[in-house]
Amino acid sequence: MGLTAADRAVVLGGSMAGLLAARVLSDTYAEVVLIDRDRLTDVTGPRRGVPHGRHAHGLVARGQQVLEEHFPGLTEDLAAAGAEPGDFGHACHWYFNGRRIAPADTGLVSVPTGRPVLEEQVRRRVQRIPHVRFLEEHDILGLLTTTDRSRVTGARIQARREGSGPEEIAADLVVDTTGRGSRTPAWLEELGYARPEEERIEIDLAYTTRHYRIAHDPLGGAQAIIPAATPDHPRGGLFYRLPGDGDLYELSLTGILGDHAPTDPEGFDAFMRSLPIPHLYEAVAGAEPVDDPVKFRYPASVWRHYERLRRFPDGLLVMGDALCSFNPVYAQGMTAAALESLVLRRHVERGRRLRPAAFFKDAATQIKAPWELAAGSDLGYAGVQGRRTLKVRAANAYVARLQAAAEHDPELSEAFIRVAGLVDPPQALMRPRLLVRVLRASRAARRAGPAPLRQPRAATDPH
Repeated sequence: MGLTAADRAVVLGGSMAGLLAARVLSDTYAEVVLIDRDRLTDVTGPRRGVPHGRHAHGLVARGQQVLEEHFPGLTEDLAAAGAEPGDFGHACHWYFNGRRIAPADTGLVSVPTGRPVLEEQVRRRVQRIPHVRFLEEHDILGLLTTTDRSRVTGARIQARREGSGPEEIAADLVVDTTGRGSRTPAWLEELGYARPEEERIEIDLAYTTRHYRIAHDPLGGAQAIIPAATPDHPRGGLFYRLPGDGDLYELSLTGILGDHAPTDPEGFDAFMRSLPIPHLYEAVAGAEPVDDPVKFRYPASVWRHYERLRRFPDGLLVMGDALCSFNPVYAQGMTAAALESLVLRRHVERGRRLRPAAFFKDAATQIKAPWELAAGSDLGYAGVQGRRTLKVRAANAYVARLQAAAEHDPELSEAFIRVAGLVDPPQALMRPRLLVRVLRASRAARRAGPAPLRQPRAATDPH
């Protein structure tokens, strides 16, 4: 007897969230069908469906842990592909307002890989699951529902080739992982449901990225140099070697509120020179550019609050950027999707009759911490519109002091990296021991007066 709709789950979108959803659902369903408009098989570079894929990406510590849990041995595979792991507290050189936070032994694994390599490795593992099927180069037209529209029963799709017509694929569960452009809000409205309330933080961010061939190692053995943007220095950057190609390096420059790095080489270089450290410019000085700068714009962080809806059809869930899309400079998106996949696994293990309201409520608890980190930090910029509560203002002032104090205090560096890596909750930074260290350093800094920014002699200067 063939498979029925009750045996099948359908995942809309081959994003990282989609791949993780397919992995989780494969433990329960006899067939999982993943549908995407792009070609996925044997794709090794950036693809159209992930426009940010050609720019700097990072997987924070908690994301690495969850991916390794879903795919044991993944970190070893990434190392074999050229992404040799290291400790976040040493491998990444973090600079805030021109000063590097102290190296620290965190025990947290940093995997220096761009989005295409990471996605390719995960996708290969999902494709090896016997009962997961990929429907590539298919448009997603809409949802199928019961007559009373109380339950989603599948999706309408169409192959992206001449002469193709609409098709229907029935399923017990449909998961939307189609990203920021998700059409679920519009589909809900068409079905007589309310759209979810949207929380938006308008940031008008842009990444501008260029690649270079460099014969020597300008990182001095580090994985990355990251002058992070701050309200005092709102331009930032990220420089690292691409895995699998020993002399190819990627440099992404970031700016918000319309202050974007230009795409002409001269303007790009001038923007790079304006950063509070000389490391990036020194690293690429004399290097061979392999392309012209390319820009990616990200207008706003958006959290669609499905957990607040009073009515929602059974048989449908939303995950990943389709649920909450984060400012990418904080590198939280893939990890948030990974945390949502753990929520999905818990709900699937309870039985097939998933309750969307319960899923969205639990997913919101996982989204809350990274959202507060990102949104709160963005509200530290005077030009970003939004409500600045006393909690937000106090948190931003305290984190700035902690980052300054961490220049000479590995314990503060470790605490910050654990929170930024979504391993510890934000309130962990307020532990009494850390609070005392921050306040003591702040008092000492006030007594000493303002210190000039250090100008390291070379990009490889470890101090």
